[in-house]
Amino acid sequence: MAWIEGVRGLLLDVDGTLLQGEDPIPGAAEAVERLRRAGYPFRLTTNTTRRPRRAVAEALAKSGIPVREHEVIAPSVLARRRILESGRPRAALLVPEASRIDFDGVVVDDERPDWVVVGDLGSAFTWETVNRAFSQLRAGAALLALHKNRFWFAGHRGVLIDAGAFVAGLEYAAGIEAEVVGKPSRPFFELSLAELGLTAREVLVVGDDPANDCVGGAAAGCRTALVRTGKWSEEEMARSGARPDLLLASVADLP
Repeated sequence: MAWIEGVRGLLLDVDGTLLQGEDPIPGAAEAVERLRRAGYPFRLTTNTTRRPRRAVAEALAKSGIPVREHEVIAPSVLARRRILESGRPRAALLVPEASRIDFDGVVVDDERPDWVVVGDLGSAFTWETVNRAFSQLRAGAALLALHKNRFWFAGHRGVLIDAGAFVAGLEYAAGIEAEVVGKPSRPFFELSLAELGLTAREVLVVGDDPANDCVGGAAAGCRTALVRTGKWSEEEMARSGARPDLLLASVADLP
């Protein structure tokens, strides 16, 4: 397979592209090693909020894909920056306890927050939790969504509902629109490009999600490659209107 002319760096999705649950996609470790040997800079992009960036890097290393924490780009990076730069540092954090480490400097406040930050709480998304967030939004807090994924592929656990459903419910109930900082938002890709120090046309976005990775990456001006692993399906492809530059069986097929 020929390399795309002009591509000098990559943004690689994690869940469904490098990992299937906690297990590596066959050939993923070798693909990452080939990129390192060839001198291609890359960053690993993820919308996951179930665990902090450090834990994402540790999970990859445990699966035979050694990476450093700074090579992982997650929505929490942008969310923290957005909150602190706003001058309104108080936030209700609907993220797992372990993920709060990525919000250093943010003042956690469940009484009168300036922001309601929604990530993936999994089974902790109770009626009481969601209703409290609704009340905070009604009182004037802004809704900051780490992402709006509808579902994610959790390996042997199958397809699980994701935070996007709860974000949409809060938007509807409170009559507001969330500010989204994860993929496919343009700020997420702009941050990733700045990390690489490359222009959009020099970067290939590789992922399993037609909307988040392909449509989002293309809208930011990047080249895109979709892999037929993780959550990829013909239905999702058609729904998103994605037109990737490459369609691969898996990340192992990266030349």
